[in-house]
Amino acid sequence: MTAVDARPQALPGLAFPAGFRWGTATASYQIEGAAAEDGRAPSIWDTFSRTPGKVRNGDTGDIAADHYHRMSEDVALMKDLGVTDYRFSVAWPRVQPTGRGPAVQKGLDFYRRLVDELRAAGIRPVATLYHWDLPQELESPSPGGSAPGGGWPRRETAERFAEYAGIVADALGDRVATWTTLNEPWCAAFLGYASGVHAPGRTEPAASLRAAHHLNLAHGLAVRALRAALPADAEVSLTLNPHAVRALTDAEADRDAARRIDALGNRVFLDPVFHGRLPEDLVADTAGLTDWSFVRDGDLEIASERIDSLGINYYAPTVVAAGTHDGPSPWPGAEEHVRFEPAPGPRTAMDWPVDADGLYELLTRLRDGLPDVPLVITENGAAYDDYADPEGAVHDPERVAYLHQHLAAVHRALAAGVDVRGYFLWSLLDNFEWAYGYSKRFGIVHVDFASQRRTPKDSARWYADVIARNGLPG
Repeated sequence: MTAVDARPQALPGLAFPAGFRWGTATASYQIEGAAAEDGRAPSIWDTFSRTPGKVRNGDTGDIAADHYHRMSEDVALMKDLGVTDYRFSVAWPRVQPTGRGPAVQKGLDFYRRLVDELRAAGIRPVATLYHWDLPQELESPSPGGSAPGGGWPRRETAERFAEYAGIVADALGDRVATWTTLNEPWCAAFLGYASGVHAPGRTEPAASLRAAHHLNLAHGLAVRALRAALPADAEVSLTLNPHAVRALTDAEADRDAARRIDALGNRVFLDPVFHGRLPEDLVADTAGLTDWSFVRDGDLEIASERIDSLGINYYAPTVVAAGTHDGPSPWPGAEEHVRFEPAPGPRTAMDWPVDADGLYELLTRLRDGLPDVPLVITENGAAYDDYADPEGAVHDPERVAYLHQHLAAVHRALAAGVDVRGYFLWSLLDNFEWAYGYSKRFGIVHVDFASQRRTPKDSARWYADVIARNGLPG
């Protein structure tokens, strides 16, 4: 792609504030590959993806988009786009293979090179410490078999995470100014330990609630470790995927269904992190599963360590009504009270509705509930059935329309007084899309996984134009 020359900001259309951060985002297991190189050990996603029947077509992240070997090419793509920021995640098992002990320097060296290349290209690195690739050894049963499994339901994992956070901060703190502790702990806790559709694939509702708490604890412990290692002006953040929950009707039972999902999807993290408390209704709703005795004195104080911004990942709203949910559910304690309804409107290749109003609803709710917390859209994007035509071009008008609608919703939120500091498009590259394998394409750059050829899609050129004009075209 040819680099786009900077244009004056005073152009027709929807202008964004000066200094607005325009980025793109990826995650380590989804793009890096090199799964057994330079000391990297298996993560829970390596194990899960190699388990028959867990990932579509038996796909794994062994090679993925081969970013580990093609990192310079990918940074050059970002430079051509004109992005100001790049959000990447550090693979815990590449840095600390067993989740304990000293770091593997070759693993840290890869991220040092990545960060140096980004800075040389004028791109601000934004590091996420955990995007779901827990070292497999931390997931294994505890020594002596006293517990059936480890991972996030075990308190020790939070303690190990803080140690790992300190290691990475010591290595990269002189060149990375923005740090995110966790990405979407809701998915890690409830898709991983309740419904089992994500690694490690466990279906243990009570364990998923322990996992949620220990992820909150891990976040707070990591904030303390980062503050101890980083310069005073470093930005420390957390990224959540809050649910834009809507009741199907105004009936009391439907509104109660929405309340239950709001507690499990949103307030289970927002309340501990920002208010140092557990939601009382969540504790009552889940009394049949746990008494929450794993929450120790001082845990909620740790979880509520001050952060500088909150990352928001949004794709689609959640519509609920009174009813029941069949099969393994990521909503422990709500299965007999809630059913999920399809939202109207066009769908993406994920069968997710296209509804930018949900993003506006979330942003204005957070403005009202957390008025002093700056927000950043850390993921937003869509999967479509993209392909290269005979001339090698990739046309994706649906994605362009999706992105335009959602950026317009961000602009509307800014006009309503929401403090939004930036937007990170998901994703730079087509990649390993978790349990969907390589069947879903979220990238603005098409990847031919057989040849690893990168081809910017029409949406990449459109986004480059948005960045250059610091706003949406009229």
